[in-house]
Amino acid sequence: MSSSTDYARLRQQTLLSLDDEEAVTVNTRALIDKVLARYSGEWTTLRELLQNAADARATEVTIRFETTASTSSSSLSPSPRDLKHVLTHNTLKTLLVTNNGDPFKETDWQRLKRIAEGNPDETKIGAFGVGFYSVFADCESPFVTSGDQSMAFYWKKDSLFTRRVKAPTGQAGKDTTFVLDYRSSSTPVPSLLSLCQFLATSLTFVGLESIKLYLDEWNVLKLTKKMAPGVEVSVPKDVNPKTKDGLMKITGVEYQNAQIDAQWMNVVGWNRQLISASDTLPPAQSADNAATSLRGWFSKITGGVNSASAATKRAQKEEDLLQLAISEDLTGLSNATVFLRISTVSVLTSVSKSLAAELERATKKPPPKHTRIAILTSSHDETSASLSTITGAGARKASEIFASVLPNKNGKIFIGFPTAQTTGLLAHISAPSVIPTVERESIDLNARYVRDWNIEMLRVAGIACRIAYTGDMQELSAKIQRQMSVDKRTKVNAADIAAVMPAAIHAFKQYTYDESTPNARVGQYIEEAFWTCNKQAWQASIEVLSTRGILPSQQVRVATEDLSFVEGIPVVPEEIMQRAPDFLAKLRDYGLLSDITTSDIKKELEAQALTEKQVAELLKWACGKVSRQEMDASAVQTLFDGTVAGVDEQFVGLSSSPVIQLGQIQTYVNTSKIPAELPTPPQTMPFRLTKGLSLTQLSSLGWEELQIVPWLRWIIESRGQGFGAGQTIDSTPAVASQVLPVISKAWESLSQSSKQTVVELLVPLTVIPTKSGMRKPPQAYFASVKVFDDLPTIIGLQAVKEKFLFALGVRKTVELNVVFDRLMAKSTGKAADDEGKSSSHVDLIKYLVSVKDDIPAEDIKRLRDTPICSAEPRSGDQANKSRLYRLCDLYEPDDAIRRLGLPILHWPGLFRQQSPEGRFLKTLGLRPCPDVPALVDILNRAPMGSDLQQAALQYFVVNCFHHGYNKYPMATIDRAFLPVLPFPGEKSNLIAKPNQCYADPKAAILRFRVLREDLQSQHAMFGVALHPPIDIAAERLVKAPPLDISQARTLFGYFAGRLNEIGPSGNLAERLGTAPIVPIINHEKQGSVRFVAPRSVYLGDATNYGDILDFVDFGAEANTFLLRVGSTHEPSATEIAQLLIKQPGRLLQTLGTEKYLSLLRRVAENAVVLKKDKAIWSQLRSAPCLLAVKEVVKVSPTNDNEKLRDLDDEETTIKEYSLCSAPTMVIVDDFATYRLFQSDLVAAPQEETLEGLYAALETPYLSKLVQDEQRMGQLLRDQSTAQRLEKLIVERCRLFLHDQTEDQIRHDARWLEQNMKVKATEFLQVTRRLKGYKMQFMEKRSAALHRESKRDATLFVTSRCDLYEVSRALMPLLLKRPRQQDYLALEILMESDLGRLKRKGYNVDRILRAKAAETRIAESERQKRDQEQSRSEPETRAMALSNGTNGQQQQQLPLTAPPTPPPSQQARIPGAFNESPPSSSTTDNNQLTRPTSSLKPSKSLFGNLTRQLGFNNSSQNTSAALVPSTEKKALRDAIAATRPFDSSALATPATTKDLATETPTYCDSTPATDIVRLDATRLGTNMGIFVSRSTPNKERFVSEHDQSIRAFSGLLRTCAQIFGLDERTLNIYYEPSGAGIAFNVRQSIFCNLRVFEEGQMDNALVYWFVTLCHELAHNLVHEHGQAHSFHTESFMTEYMGRLVEVLQ
Repeated sequence: MSSSTDYARLRQQTLLSLDDEEAVTVNTRALIDKVLARYSGEWTTLRELLQNAADARATEVTIRFETTASTSSSSLSPSPRDLKHVLTHNTLKTLLVTNNGDPFKETDWQRLKRIAEGNPDETKIGAFGVGFYSVFADCESPFVTSGDQSMAFYWKKDSLFTRRVKAPTGQAGKDTTFVLDYRSSSTPVPSLLSLCQFLATSLTFVGLESIKLYLDEWNVLKLTKKMAPGVEVSVPKDVNPKTKDGLMKITGVEYQNAQIDAQWMNVVGWNRQLISASDTLPPAQSADNAATSLRGWFSKITGGVNSASAATKRAQKEEDLLQLAISEDLTGLSNATVFLRISTVSVLTSVSKSLAAELERATKKPPPKHTRIAILTSSHDETSASLSTITGAGARKASEIFASVLPNKNGKIFIGFPTAQTTGLLAHISAPSVIPTVERESIDLNARYVRDWNIEMLRVAGIACRIAYTGDMQELSAKIQRQMSVDKRTKVNAADIAAVMPAAIHAFKQYTYDESTPNARVGQYIEEAFWTCNKQAWQASIEVLSTRGILPSQQVRVATEDLSFVEGIPVVPEEIMQRAPDFLAKLRDYGLLSDITTSDIKKELEAQALTEKQVAELLKWACGKVSRQEMDASAVQTLFDGTVAGVDEQFVGLSSSPVIQLGQIQTYVNTSKIPAELPTPPQTMPFRLTKGLSLTQLSSLGWEELQIVPWLRWIIESRGQGFGAGQTIDSTPAVASQVLPVISKAWESLSQSSKQTVVELLVPLTVIPTKSGMRKPPQAYFASVKVFDDLPTIIGLQAVKEKFLFALGVRKTVELNVVFDRLMAKSTGKAADDEGKSSSHVDLIKYLVSVKDDIPAEDIKRLRDTPICSAEPRSGDQANKSRLYRLCDLYEPDDAIRRLGLPILHWPGLFRQQSPEGRFLKTLGLRPCPDVPALVDILNRAPMGSDLQQAALQYFVVNCFHHGYNKYPMATIDRAFLPVLPFPGEKSNLIAKPNQCYADPKAAILRFRVLREDLQSQHAMFGVALHPPIDIAAERLVKAPPLDISQARTLFGYFAGRLNEIGPSGNLAERLGTAPIVPIINHEKQGSVRFVAPRSVYLGDATNYGDILDFVDFGAEANTFLLRVGSTHEPSATEIAQLLIKQPGRLLQTLGTEKYLSLLRRVAENAVVLKKDKAIWSQLRSAPCLLAVKEVVKVSPTNDNEKLRDLDDEETTIKEYSLCSAPTMVIVDDFATYRLFQSDLVAAPQEETLEGLYAALETPYLSKLVQDEQRMGQLLRDQSTAQRLEKLIVERCRLFLHDQTEDQIRHDARWLEQNMKVKATEFLQVTRRLKGYKMQFMEKRSAALHRESKRDATLFVTSRCDLYEVSRALMPLLLKRPRQQDYLALEILMESDLGRLKRKGYNVDRILRAKAAETRIAESERQKRDQEQSRSEPETRAMALSNGTNGQQQQQLPLTAPPTPPPSQQARIPGAFNESPPSSSTTDNNQLTRPTSSLKPSKSLFGNLTRQLGFNNSSQNTSAALVPSTEKKALRDAIAATRPFDSSALATPATTKDLATETPTYCDSTPATDIVRLDATRLGTNMGIFVSRSTPNKERFVSEHDQSIRAFSGLLRTCAQIFGLDERTLNIYYEPSGAGIAFNVRQSIFCNLRVFEEGQMDNALVYWFVTLCHELAHNLVHEHGQAHSFHTESFMTEYMGRLVEVLQ
């Protein structure tokens, strides 16, 4: 590839050439059209002409639209009617735009006619030189006149030309006028309102002072702008005047006020789309009807009034009224004035030379050194003033006219005139030096260098906005200062803030940035500069309004909550927070404003002393902070340190200090414990300051609740401070009466240690007021103690709890010794009662009950230990009559307890447990009932069968749950007290401990003690178990097993009831399963018993294994126990294997051959499990325990070591069974070899299950032992037969291997084609030997395989080879494990032609296509040879020699049967199909279809039959086809599977299914079947007779076809006898049309009677025999494929002999 240097050299050569040069031509019209396509604005032409006027320093512009007069107008002078007509009917003719600016100079005239040559003056806006050409949007030939010259534009085809002339003297003017004749004559008058909006907005920043708009002669609009003198101010000190990239810097600021006066005709606001009421209604109708009609017409346009909301309806109504008023006075005038503020900054640019060059290249002018940017805003006052100056009928349209002038909704970027780009804030920005896009509708932020310049300009605009904002804030600050001077104040108050609040909110909203459109980046650059133009970023600040006036935002905070306790912090007023949240959010985002911090609050708190009200508010605020996890207790404490508050005057006398130091406060008052009016320590916050806060909040401040003990200690130690002079708790009853109730109230909630402290503090002091004066607590008595009058009882403490006073030691009773002495002395003087019993203890009890709550604990204990009561006397017991007892030794009076002989309390009269005396006696120890040890003692001592024993047992049972005896650990009692049953021969007076007996009577059979019968149901009450422990019971069973079947049934039945305790596995089950506990009775020896373990016996049927194993049966219940501990119903495979290994000879002798084989089958079925036990598996492999078979054949030996015999001869064999080890026998997998050596081989039984077992035990396969030695003659000269056979083998092996799985295939057909050769030899002789055996056999072969290595194979054949032997020789190359049917299948494939194979269902199209391709190649080669022959004789000879050989190879025919005759000449038999390829249908209806040709067979039916089945090739077949034993079994199963058809009808739909073969048109079709059963009982046949449902006269069908049905049923009955079929499985049906012969559905066969009647063939039996073979094969396979053909031929081969016998 060439480099750029090469191209540069080539370009230089091109430029220096002398060839003709040509100018580039431009299609001017197309260029202008494309330029105009960039101008999307509505008033582009006017904008460009106004801009030209401003550039020419014009002050006034007049715009006049001239229209084409309407011919229908009859008025000669303008009138309202004519104006309306002009607006609605006239079209625009000419636009005239006149300005009073400087006349055009020569450079202006020249530039006017050039495209893309912008104004080179950098102070002017025009840059691209295409603005004037916007006039061509509507005008074809514009005309310009300025000063004394004029220029006309005209077209010549697509080229634009101009012509300029100088005006005659006297006609020259000072103004410049553009005359634009409209190209289209149908241009309507534009919307006046939209045009006025544009003109009002255009006047904003341009240098024009007045704009007038005319429509014909009507002065529609007049705009006048007035500018106040500018005021120069300096740039604020905190504002950085430089932009971010340093390209620009603000050098000066000027503030200026502007005023725009507007006067317009009412027609500006008229909606010309509305038809005046006067035009549509008759003159007689009123104005109200007109208004109604106008409103109704307008409502139809807007979609109907009914669907609008109420507000929309009101607005619509007002608009209708306004339109009505305007339409009545279109020429009326309306006036309005708007006031604006313009902040202009002077900008100094500093642009690098490279950037300046790029900008000049892009804009055709250098960047300006100085420029200006103006910010137009409308303050709150100016906006209000603007709204108050509106007059006239159309005044309401003023807001629409000035919609874009006042930036109330959004601000625009002005580049001379407004663009489509918004600023993002409520301010217009005029940036004439910003470079716009070509159409001047947006700012260019895409071009590389232009983008950098414009971004810097936008940043200057942002800084200018910041300066304007600062000016607004300074003006508000000055206003506040003026008011403060008038009021002579130094601090700002709320009125000052409220006065400037609306203006401040207006300013904040004005400078709140939203997303700018269409380019959002414009607003982002402006906003970024606005917020980041601080000189010092770390001290960034901006003026905002606060509660202390206009301050820098660094000094102002946001109060997110009420902080009235620190009023000195300047915060943002709440109204601003609500009405200007977005502005405040920006302040926060840029870090210019922050919330009030703790340091701010601390600083303010340290600067002043708080009042109590402020302290309460401070505490409330602090608690809220902590609860919201905004502060922690340590932070609050830091805030409180140094904070001081003064105490109100009314509380000074009750406080220890006039000042509260918050930093020293530690506790607070809980009024639920300490009344608020009582004095508190100085470190406790007074309750009056915390009453609005919860205890949790106060605790969160780190304070603790003032506890009773510290408060009491302070009262005692301060000597009553706060109660008054001389007022103390130990000397003044009034103080004690206030303090003690507080402590009494909290007494229950005090901890034990606190109670002890209170007692220690008060007991030594005289704090108890009594009637005898102040006393210490132990010296005072309660007022209820009236035993003696001179006791010092308490007074004045009614609110004090007795429990508290009692704890202090105040006494409720007199000393007990005194009371005892007085009462007992009094009692001795009394007379005894009628019974002579002393009742002094009764009086004592009654007194004690009266003072029981006042008795000290020490006295109660003394009462329990002192014998004070007597017991009921017993008869004959005079010695203990006067004895006194402790109450804990006595029982309550009760008859049941008396019968137990226990001491009863002597209580005259009726004793009641719930009486006061009864309850008090119980507390002193009186026993309500005997406990368990007492009852056990009674039962242990009571004589057996006595009343005492019975009463004790009955009392225990009755009161077991009532007295809680059930909770006592009865099983742990170590004394015998329970009566038990004796064993046979024992006495009955026996008692036992609870753990020595059991409740289950069955336990006695194991010699366990059993509870007495009447107590067995309550055994749980006495702690007696139901059963003995299972492990102990099991040990007794092991030590004493049952001696006979009856004992075994009983014992095992007992354990069967406790199976859940034994468990299926575990030590116990293992112990019982291996213990000799099962008795085996030897019936041969009377009385002889042997014991075996349960795991060695079986419970099933002893028929099979009873002679060699122990089988028992003790009943269903006992057997379940044996099963649980290891017995099984029959031996497992492992057990059988062990038996086979240990005693194979005995088992064979005992069981016989068949049962021994069944044992081996069990082992084979569980071989997977047995393999896991490596020891058993190894023993099975080596032990002589496998049954082997040896077949002895009677043969005549020849020579010494050779045997020759014919394999087809019938042989008589004798099977000899013997036991051998696995390696000493063979598995027969090569039956032909086995037949050769069967007399000398010991073989495994020929069952697949047993062969799999023997193979797993390493029994060798017979095929692995075979060694062949081949002898052959000379190779034949003519190898053509071998070559044809080789091609045939490769071709048919493809078909053979198609249905084989990949894991079965050893080599495929491609491998055979590349590696196998077939050679013909004179003869073949094979000597076969077995490895490890001294046996050999020699035979002649017609085919044998020879291999030198694994990569080659040679098949030697004789000239007349047997294809079956070829199949056997090839099979080891094709399959890994060939089967007998594989040999037969390959033989059939090789001896059948392709046509027949295709009819049998083989996919031979691939082979046919390959042969056709070979033919085409041969023909192509022949034609090529002919052409080359004609060119050159020598080449022809050489090519002929070469191609001649190839042609011979290609034209060799495969070794196949003779060519297939045409379908019309073939014999038709079932199974030979022309139009039925293999089917994949899944239906059961396998229907044999009838060929289209005649069914009449040929004269030699057997010849055709054998030929079509492949049995007639005498040159290749030397032996008849054999049916393997497995196939014979399959045939028998297929016959057994047939069944009668029980339904009365059969209906199956027709199916046609495409087959997944390589032939696109292959499909399988099954005709539809719809037949019903007829009653044919009179015909004497058991076969079903069916006819088509559509057959007419079904009743006459049987009589009409009587002879045919009888003949056909007889023929089918003969066929059924050949196969051994039940004739009920065959059915006869009749279909008048169709190709169906027979079908098989649900294993029932249906044969078509019509085919039988039409055929009338001589060999009908043979025909229907073959048909049944076909249908019976469908019981094995549904589809017509290779497998079905194989089974059909197997049926024919197997049962052909019986058919021949029947025919003979």
